[in-house]
Amino acid sequence: MKPLSEQLADMSVRAKSTEDAMAAAKKEAHDKLVARKEHARTAATNAVEKVNKQIKSVEDSSSQHWNAMKAKITADMNSLKARVTTQKHEHDVKRAEKHADQLEWEAGFAIDYAIASIEQAKLAVLDAVDGRLAAEEARAA
Repeated sequence: MKPLSEQLADMSVRAKSTEDAMAAAKKEAHDKLVARKEHARTAATNAVEKVNKQIKSVEDSSSQHWNAMKAKITADMNSLKARVTTQKHEHDVKRAEKHADQLEWEAGFAIDYAIASIEQAKLAVLDAVDGRLAAEEARAA
């Protein structure tokens, strides 16, 4: 069995490793978010370009009627996109917040448990030191 001082040093190293992992995870999560946003931006741009190509291919048709129809379609699509974006965002935010709350609670519980374990380890260390001192006193007597 390792000496208590080595065990405490190991525990300290593990706590620091956990802290470093959390910092890395926060950065990693941000990088993934940026990638997802870029992917979504590309998909939206491609969809709009596709519609514009279709509109341009039909522009030969009766100008006035077609322009009115094109404006109506554009307005309807913009309205739909805005509504879908808003609803998706609201849903994603609520779901993400609920998930984040749960994960934070779990992490907080794990940290509280770790703190309790450290406090119990501290008491055990002090008990061990006291026991060793008592044994040495008994031997000396």
